[in-house]
Amino acid sequence: MDEDEPHVLLTNDDGIDAVGFRALYDALSEFAEVTAVAPRDDRSAVGRAMSHEVDVEEHGLGYAIHGTPADCVVVGLEVLCPDVDLVVAGCNTGANLGAYVLGRSGTVSAAVEAAFFDVPAIATSLYVPGGDGEWQHAADSPHHYRNATVATAYLVKHAHGAGVFDQADYLNVNAPIHEEGDDLADLEVTEPSTLYDMRAARDGERISLTDNVWARMRDDDLPDPQGTDRRAVVEGRVSISPLTAPHTTRHHEALDALAETYLG
Repeated sequence: MDEDEPHVLLTNDDGIDAVGFRALYDALSEFAEVTAVAPRDDRSAVGRAMSHEVDVEEHGLGYAIHGTPADCVVVGLEVLCPDVDLVVAGCNTGANLGAYVLGRSGTVSAAVEAAFFDVPAIATSLYVPGGDGEWQHAADSPHHYRNATVATAYLVKHAHGAGVFDQADYLNVNAPIHEEGDDLADLEVTEPSTLYDMRAARDGERISLTDNVWARMRDDDLPDPQGTDRRAVVEGRVSISPLTAPHTTRHHEALDALAETYLG
């Protein structure tokens, strides 16, 4: 990668006109060539959902795609800007923390899709504390994203040259919200939390599903140890988790034994 001016494909799942997306676009454009290839509308929490065909619109920042974040990465790397050095997804409004979230998040899934093209990637999200819907309006200005944009810009500038992507396929970055007058948050290299607390409750013919982790974060009721992504962000640091895209496997003697006795 040319560290003087890397070429970045920027995508997200909140939509190309989202505040966090523009904040990250502007921050990266100060030193990089940035091509936006992002969903036309909000496509949050779609994971790696893929379309068979998508419409493409010219946009002031690049291209607006009528599709998912994974669609954006595929059409970007295959057709619209195949010469990029790095894919960046974000900045998402709302954190993507914990191992169980990685497959759900459209933001993270865009980074995973890039990894299968052997293109390094960074997924960046903003932790917005709050409850009862108020959090969705608590990060409506570019300055709220400053911890995320400064950290991501630093990684875009230096991670490749430092050999980070020799060991990691992508980085999952989560940053605390920034208020005017605050110092920038420190960085911490983390692992995804394994805490899982999904709940389901039935009311007649309807069943509601709730991710109880968010309430526990608001109440500071988290068993996450130091070194995990959620603990770092709740305590006001930027979390960076270096991750690999393919699912891992290992030799299982018990499964070998079952296979040997199948049909026999």
